[in-house]
Amino acid sequence: MSEILYIAPFDVMSKVEQGAYLVDIRDINSYQNHHIKNSHRIDNENLPEFLREANMEKPIIVCCYHGVSSVQAAGFLAQQGFDEVYSLEGGFAAYSLQQPEHCNAL
Repeated sequence: MSEILYIAPFDVMSKVEQGAYLVDIRDINSYQNHHIKNSHRIDNENLPEFLREANMEKPIIVCCYHGVSSVQAAGFLAQQGFDEVYSLEGGFAAYSLQQPEHCNAL
């Protein structure tokens, strides 16, 4: 299993621009109200499809509300075979305060 890494809000976009997946595990209403640009919402329903189609060699960044649940989700994704797994420090709450220009609503 890969070690879970942590990524600061200011470093997310550069990692995404280099090809990393950015996944949001918050509930659908929260995601629709406001989310990080280029993020993809995953939940128990679409997770199997995501895992089938994902390139496990690409880095993946997990975003939750405050950076707590994303650690557990990152651990799960590492167990599934991702080589480089990050948990977003402070979650969406910290990101939206530090990088509001990269957030939008659907």
